[in-house]
Amino acid sequence: MPTARERARADALLAGHGQTYAREAGVRLRDTPQPLYQLLVLAHLLSARIRASVATDAARALFDDGMRTPKRMSEATWQQRVDALGKGHYRRYDERTATQLGEAADQLLERYDGDLRKLREAAGGDVAECRRLLRELPGIGPTGADIFLREVQGVWPEAAPYFDAKALQGAERLGLPTSPNAVARLVDQSEYPALAAGLVRSALDKQVADDVAARAGD
Repeated sequence: MPTARERARADALLAGHGQTYAREAGVRLRDTPQPLYQLLVLAHLLSARIRASVATDAARALFDDGMRTPKRMSEATWQQRVDALGKGHYRRYDERTATQLGEAADQLLERYDGDLRKLREAAGGDVAECRRLLRELPGIGPTGADIFLREVQGVWPEAAPYFDAKALQGAERLGLPTSPNAVARLVDQSEYPALAAGLVRSALDKQVADDVAARAGD
């Protein structure tokens, strides 16, 4: 069972740094095609070696320019995708990413009619298989698949608890348990995505861990 100190740190992390990356990008995540696709795009952008804030800004720019579904992403020109990424200051990888976004949208349309729920069905509820199928999409590597599954576990319960190596690195920095099941016992299941996001922020930024310790009264 978690200790009182561990629960206090988990609560402090949620209070100060527990916003999911989907929410930060303006995605109201539900188990429907459009928000699931938007999460996939965000996971793709976040998986690059670039600041998370830039990735979320770029995702917002793509969505604001109408590229909210695989069909609209596929119909957009390569230059339109590059321009939208530029609005979000996602410039280091913009040309390659614009290509991959188009290719991934085409593949989603061809294999799953643009509906990631059909990828979920194809995986038969197996998380490892779901991760493998996600990685078949252009631009989605191991990191991108992990990001998607960390966030989608709130609406795909079979994926929970999903705390990958990066989230567990953050847990270690905070002095929390470092196994997925032990981390999951710190909060209610509905808070798994927010906890995972906070743990990742802790892994990426020591100041987050310091703030959590202060909030928890350590």
